[in-house]
Amino acid sequence: MYTKGRLQVQLFLLDSIRTNNFNDERVMEKIGALWKEVSRKLASHRDCIYGVYYDYASDYKGDYTLGIGIEGDGSPRLDVPDTESCRIFKVDNKDAQGLLHAWKQIWALEEAGELRRAYTFDYEKYYPSGEIEIYIALK
Repeated sequence: MYTKGRLQVQLFLLDSIRTNNFNDERVMEKIGALWKEVSRKLASHRDCIYGVYYDYASDYKGDYTLGIGIEGDGSPRLDVPDTESCRIFKVDNKDAQGLLHAWKQIWALEEAGELRRAYTFDYEKYYPSGEIEIYIALK
């Protein structure tokens, strides 16, 4: 399920990695280690947490940077620009693989020509309630 919306958020970037979903044998290990390290810094954080995808080399098959951030002041700062349109995909958080399934749906829609991604900034928004949404910037 998805809805239309706007992309705009200013984040305090806690850490980031550079990886590739298809050509980096350690992609899951790197992402897991990133989240583990950031989780230590956020032990008492009670607001939304963002996983931001940016600095794309090409499309979803190319290299990208994944940064973890929170809203608020600090440095380094990551400003996700205002984008007129994005699709918001709701992740089934009752499914242990819900996040992966949502990304596979996004990639399938793109391959079918039904999703025209901008490849500027995309992000996962993790709510304190456990809800997760994926915001995809559109052309």
